[in-house]
Amino acid sequence: MSHPSDADSDDLEEGGLGAADELEGGAPEPQDEKLEQDSFDPEELSPPDLEELEGFDDDEDEDEDEGDEDGQGAEDDSEGAPVEQKAVAKKTKKEEEEEPPGPDIPAPPRKKLLEAMQWAFEKEQVEPELIERFADHAHMVLDANRRVNLTSILDPREMAAKHYLDCWRVTQMASLMGRTILDLGSGAGYPGILLAMAEPHCKVVLVDYREEKAQFHEECIAKLGIKNCSSHGGRAEDYLATNRVDMVVVRDVSSVRENVRTLRKVRHSLKDYLMLKGNSWSREVRAGEREAERLGFTLDTVWEHELPEEMGKRAILVYRAPGAL
Repeated sequence: MSHPSDADSDDLEEGGLGAADELEGGAPEPQDEKLEQDSFDPEELSPPDLEELEGFDDDEDEDEDEGDEDGQGAEDDSEGAPVEQKAVAKKTKKEEEEEPPGPDIPAPPRKKLLEAMQWAFEKEQVEPELIERFADHAHMVLDANRRVNLTSILDPREMAAKHYLDCWRVTQMASLMGRTILDLGSGAGYPGILLAMAEPHCKVVLVDYREEKAQFHEECIAKLGIKNCSSHGGRAEDYLATNRVDMVVVRDVSSVRENVRTLRKVRHSLKDYLMLKGNSWSREVRAGEREAERLGFTLDTVWEHELPEEMGKRAILVYRAPGAL
């Protein structure tokens, strides 16, 4: 496992992954004396971790989460209020979940996107046909980005390196052949669609609770002829409640701590939990260490790599899940 690096840098921006995107640990806060016995630096703890150490009640939190998952949170908060107030509360919650469309910028010519892909992958051993398919998908993403918020990265070279090269490198580290993979919060299809195209002998399930993005996944699967990939509209927790997978993959959706908490009720339905992270991954790992251990997730492998032209350092974390036992 690679040695941690505490240098801070921003994770890649990816529109369409939800309101919890790019949570990177949290700002340091004053600590009390009972943190002095911890095995890691308390200044690295995020606010949620402090809450846990100061008497966090998981049972109570789970009850609250169950209410949110059932869609009852807004009604509970407004219980006893006039009907008009309840209606306003529901409308506000719906508006908060809706995302604005992406920038109204036409997609560049496919030829330009292909040239960018060839530049990003020039030092990698990749079949030309796969590069062509990546360019096709990139064109679909940028074309649909005008009506659905899928990505904030619009420059062809940046897109090729920060999205496609970053996701493809998972196939060079993790063994995907014959495995069933769930892409949690797939957004534009990163990394799920790319993994399915790069490894035809695995099965990939794209999961996103936003209907317009699930529809975009189906459009991509049909137009690109990806036979080993399917789309599921809804939440990953609901899917895993009735289905088992070999691996869950999540890319820049939330912090390590929140990622493991998201699947705490279905943690026995997966074997590996793979997270694509930015340069400050080590801080996130320490901040989420206690929660991961409590839920039975063990950090197994860390693979660090760099994107071309100083576009950033990235890391791939692999946690062994309780379902592997």
